[in-house]
Amino acid sequence: MNKQDLTTELKKEKQDLSRKILFHFSITFILYLLAGIILFLFSILIYSQITWYGHELIYLIVHWLFDRTFWVALLYFVIGFSVIFYYYWKKPFYFLNHVLEATENMYHLDDRLIELPSELKQTEFKMNQLKMTLRNNAHIAKEAEQRKNDLVVYLAHDLKTPLTSVIGYLTLLRDEGQISEELREKYLSISLDKAERLEYLINEFFEITRFNLSNLTLELEHVNLTRMFEQLIFEFQPMLIEKDLKCQLQATPNISIKCDVNKMQRVIDNLLHNAVNYSFKDTTIDITIIPLDDRIKISFINHGNTIPKEKLDLIFQQFYRLDFARTTKNGGAGLGLAIARQIIELHGGSIAAYSENEVTSIEFSLPTS
Repeated sequence: MNKQDLTTELKKEKQDLSRKILFHFSITFILYLLAGIILFLFSILIYSQITWYGHELIYLIVHWLFDRTFWVALLYFVIGFSVIFYYYWKKPFYFLNHVLEATENMYHLDDRLIELPSELKQTEFKMNQLKMTLRNNAHIAKEAEQRKNDLVVYLAHDLKTPLTSVIGYLTLLRDEGQISEELREKYLSISLDKAERLEYLINEFFEITRFNLSNLTLELEHVNLTRMFEQLIFEFQPMLIEKDLKCQLQATPNISIKCDVNKMQRVIDNLLHNAVNYSFKDTTIDITIIPLDDRIKISFINHGNTIPKEKLDLIFQQFYRLDFARTTKNGGAGLGLAIARQIIELHGGSIAAYSENEVTSIEFSLPTS
């Protein structure tokens, strides 16, 4: 529940509380009047049952009161109304003080729960929900910031390694006057490989910046999803060949969907990269597209290290990287799956991951229109 929802709920609770106070005030005052009437009738009954001689003190007092019945009743009415009104008039301020104290407590992100009077139990429950949400969000944000900082340190450290290699081999090529073509080719090949790795790491920094600064909006249009997958899988052939991988697409022709084409291509690209990076060599990546009634279910299945169950949900968080991701030169910034989830959810879809027996499956579904 966000602040706007809480404000709406508090307004509704205020109206309900006002009606309750007015109802309780009315009932209390009516009971007070009934008690006065019953007491008056009971007094008359008792008065009529007793033989009076005219000089008793009680007789004189009662007789004096009976002579002024109207004014006594009016005084009874005014005193009762004033006391009861004052009691219920103070109630809202009493509740308000508790709510104000609870509001201050709500932003203290500790384990202490908010406690309100019994009349405000619904508000108490909603405020505690919001407090827990705020605390969880702060915890998640702190973890994400820590992961980001760790990642920046990691990438910055890794930038030095390929840069040092490039400088070292280029220096050898410059200083070595007589060098064989075979050795020259070897040095140039290593320098190019390290330079490409350096470019990749620098792009990771830009990716982090883009992810933090971008507010994604969708430009929807109809697209042939089957052809989109076929094209992207074809573009991945060099990466697949490098790791001796195969990619099989199981889908009926011409499956149509309404989506943001560029962003959906990015989702598929990110998931393919993920599958390629973490697949064992000489295995197959299976992609299936299954049309349902009003949705389309898409699965990416690859063979690689089993992801522990407690980490399956974390892989969709930004900057989260599995431990074995650090051992591969293709390990990214931990943004690919986070961005994929954000785009899929913007389309009204959902995504989940499953992993056991060295088989990992990432499945997501999208509405067809």
